[in-house]
Amino acid sequence: MVPPLNGPVLIFDSGVGGLSVVRALRERLPDAPLAYACDNAALPYGTKEDGWLVARIVMVCRAAVAASGAEVLVVACNTASTLALDALRAALPVPVVGTVPAIKPAAALTASGVIGLLATSATVCRPYTDRLIEDFATHRTVVRVAGDALVGQAEQLLATGSVNAAVIEAALAPLWRQPELDTVVLGCTHFPLLRDHFRPPRAITWVDSGAAIARRVDQVLGTPHWALTPPAMAWATDAERAGLVAACRTFGFPPPLSLLT
Repeated sequence: MVPPLNGPVLIFDSGVGGLSVVRALRERLPDAPLAYACDNAALPYGTKEDGWLVARIVMVCRAAVAASGAEVLVVACNTASTLALDALRAALPVPVVGTVPAIKPAAALTASGVIGLLATSATVCRPYTDRLIEDFATHRTVVRVAGDALVGQAEQLLATGSVNAAVIEAALAPLWRQPELDTVVLGCTHFPLLRDHFRPPRAITWVDSGAAIARRVDQVLGTPHWALTPPAMAWATDAERAGLVAACRTFGFPPPLSLLT
C-alpha cells in the first residue's frame, strides 16, 4: 500500500504559464492538493543566459519546495525543463517532473507530415529539442518558430482579460508560410492560455503537454492519498506584480506569498 502523503503537488514556472497545466492535473488527480510558484521577477526566461538561468531556477525551486513541503515538483516550463532538469534532480529531495515540447504526439497526429513548433527562442534552439526531433520526427518536416512575444500576451491576458491581437497574429504568421502545415506544438506552457485568441487561416491541430504532465505525475506518485489536505497556496518572486492575484484566483489559488525575500 502506498503510504499517505502530506504535501502538495508543486507547479513551477517563470510566470503564469504553468497555470495552463492545472486543469489537466485536476482532471487526472482530482484529490491532489496543488501549490503554485513562479519566478516572475526574472520573466521572461527564454531570453536569459543559460548558466545564469540554471543557478536561478535551482535557487528558486529549492525555496519553493521548502516553503510548500511539496511531495513532487512539476517544472511546468519548457525552457527550464530543457535546461535545468538534471541540476534540479541533483539538488532537490523530491521527484521532479519536467515539461518537453510534444513533438512525439504531434508527429503521430499530422496528416500532411508538416508540423510547427511554436516555442520561446531558448526552447526552439535547444539541443534537447534537436534530439526530440531526431528521435520522433525525422520523417516529418518541422517548422520552428520563436514566439517570445506570446509570453507577455499570456501574462497580460490573465492580468487584465485582454490581449493585443496584432502581436499574436504577427507571432503566428511564420507558421502559415508553410501551406501544408496542419499541426502545431505549443512548446511553452504560456501558449495554451492564448489558444482561444489564435486565428489560423485553416484547420490546425494544437498539441500541448498538459495531459502528458498529469499522467507522469500520477505515475510518480503511485495512486496517492493524502493524510491531510493542505490548503492551496501560491508563491512568487514578485508577489506585488499587477494582475498576479487575479491570475492565481482564476485557477483557484490565493494571493501569492513572497518568495526569496
